[in-house]
Amino acid sequence: MQDSLRERWDGVRERISAACAKAGRAESEVLLLAVTKVFPATVIEEAYALGMREFGENYVQEFESKRPLLSELPGARFHLIGHLQSNKAKKAGELFDVVQTVDGPKLARRLDELGKPMDVMVEVKLADEEAKHGCDPAELSAVVEAIRRSANLRLTGLMTIPPWDEDAEKSRPYFARLRELAAAQGLQGLSMGMSNDLEVAIQEGSTIVRVGTALFGRRQKA
Repeated sequence: MQDSLRERWDGVRERISAACAKAGRAESEVLLLAVTKVFPATVIEEAYALGMREFGENYVQEFESKRPLLSELPGARFHLIGHLQSNKAKKAGELFDVVQTVDGPKLARRLDELGKPMDVMVEVKLADEEAKHGCDPAELSAVVEAIRRSANLRLTGLMTIPPWDEDAEKSRPYFARLRELAAAQGLQGLSMGMSNDLEVAIQEGSTIVRVGTALFGRRQKA
């Protein structure tokens, strides 16, 4: 029998709590971001009813169809964690409270020009994979500077996605590198770690773990 969402949520929180204890960190330092891409608005409503408040989506177009159904969820915040093209910045600004995937000065300017106060993170590409997005570490200072010059964007930290591997330890070098890059920029926030490697991410200083599968199961498109 499949576990209920509450049971899975409890299980993820227990994993976070244990990882924080092992790392000597306070559990309050780590935000659980519930990744709801491909799932309907009803799943977000169920998660909200249990107490979840921070939700991550990957696609602007997909979330555009769900957003009108979620207007009665006070306190809920929606993070864009997928690649954002500059020409979709306006729509993303209307839909999301946080954009974790700013990867260049141009996108930062586009979001700033919307005139809406918004939390953002810089996505850094640390994996040598064609499918991965993010700014090159060598270009990070320029992106950070562009955001800090903006009138409406608040830079909260860095985000990265390492190559997927069943062995969570394979993610550690990427997480450690992101932590070093953030420290060099005077940033505290680190969005890193997912269902399979959140413990390692927390040990390396993650402040946001993006969890989908461990909460909602495997995503299957209709």
